[in-house]
Amino acid sequence: MTPGPDPPGRDALGELIGIEHLEAGEGFARARVPVTDRILQPYGLVHGGVYPVVAETVCSQATFDAVKGEGRLAFGQSNNATFVRPISEGHVNADARARHRGRTSWVWEVEITDDEGRLCALVQVVVAVRERG
Repeated sequence: MTPGPDPPGRDALGELIGIEHLEAGEGFARARVPVTDRILQPYGLVHGGVYPVVAETVCSQATFDAVKGEGRLAFGQSNNATFVRPISEGHVNADARARHRGRTSWVWEVEITDDEGRLCALVQVVVAVRERG
C-alpha cells in the first residue's frame, strides 16, 4: 500500500495525552500538553515518558510537513531526554528547533518548560527522512 499525502491513521498516543500543536514553520515547532490526571505518575508529577513523546511528536510532524512535498516520509529515529525539574500543573510546553536538516535525517533540540517558562527538560530528537515506497 502506498501512503497518501499525509501519514495513514491518526496519532492515537498524541490524542491520548492531549498534544496541542500550536505553531510550526521553517525549522521550528511548538506544542503543549495540558497537565491532567491522565499524564501524572502516582506522586502527582508529569510522567517522565510524556516529555519524549511530545518532543518526538512535534519534531516528526514538523519534519514531515517540510519534506512531504518532495515525496518523503519522516519518523523518529532517536530520542534522548534529560530531566531538569518536574511539572505538576498547567502545561508541558515544547519549543523545538531544527539544528540539522539533512537529506536522510533531521536533528532537533527541544526545550520543555512549565507555564512559568522554567526549563524542565531538554530533549534531542533525530528524525529519519526516507523516500516513500
